[in-house]
Amino acid sequence: MSLALPILQQQPAAAPAGKAHEPMGFFTDTTVCIGCNDNTLRLSGDTWRHVKFIEQFPEPYQGRWLMMSDVCKHCVQAPCLEVCPTGAIIRTEFDTVVIQSDTCNGCRDCIGACPFGVIDINHVSGTAQKCTLCYDRISAGLEPACSKACPTDSIQFGPVQMLRDRAAARVEQLHSLGEKGAYLYGADPKGPLGGLNAFFLLVDEPEVYGLPREPKLPTRNLVRSTLLSTVGAIVMAAVGALTLRARRITQVKETTGPEAAP
Repeated sequence: MSLALPILQQQPAAAPAGKAHEPMGFFTDTTVCIGCNDNTLRLSGDTWRHVKFIEQFPEPYQGRWLMMSDVCKHCVQAPCLEVCPTGAIIRTEFDTVVIQSDTCNGCRDCIGACPFGVIDINHVSGTAQKCTLCYDRISAGLEPACSKACPTDSIQFGPVQMLRDRAAARVEQLHSLGEKGAYLYGADPKGPLGGLNAFFLLVDEPEVYGLPREPKLPTRNLVRSTLLSTVGAIVMAAVGALTLRARRITQVKETTGPEAAP
């Protein structure tokens, strides 16, 4: 079923009259994730949350498991939205990012643009799909299914600013308990992609969890790509001109005979 939402760009849609909405999102605390998969089993249709299990055992009986329930980050500056040619990807009044299947042409540009690899193709409809942050549920004042089902509150839903404050307090608590490696990934609004509306508390490097250290918008590569294309075109034109000249000289020699050669 498609979502009949207004097609917009990187700005949130206007809320209905008298109903002001603030950005909503997820805070995922990986330190209390138990890998139960309840958050994936409770989702209807395709599963858009995937629990990652990272085993860190340098020696037998000495190590740890890291677990993270991964999901679309609903980036403030979304790469997928930037490249969509049909306007199928929109930003809702909750500052979340949603794909409208009825206007998606299945080109897969968004899949290549997403630095987190959270978009896939529905092989029945042939259109792109991802987590919508349960747009239908939050529009009705309900909590997303995954956070509702999470038994440890590893997945927390709410206004993004409130979640940032809560997450910062949690990091301080972990530091005081000796977990000095705890930090927030994607919570900084001045960070990459303008911050993530679905951010995480991690205790190891982002790459360990399969997350990019510096996710970027596709337009960040335009200047370099343009310069490389221009240089490549100049080189090819020069090679082509030299090739034509060499061929012309050979033709002249063959036409006039060996005596005409210098």
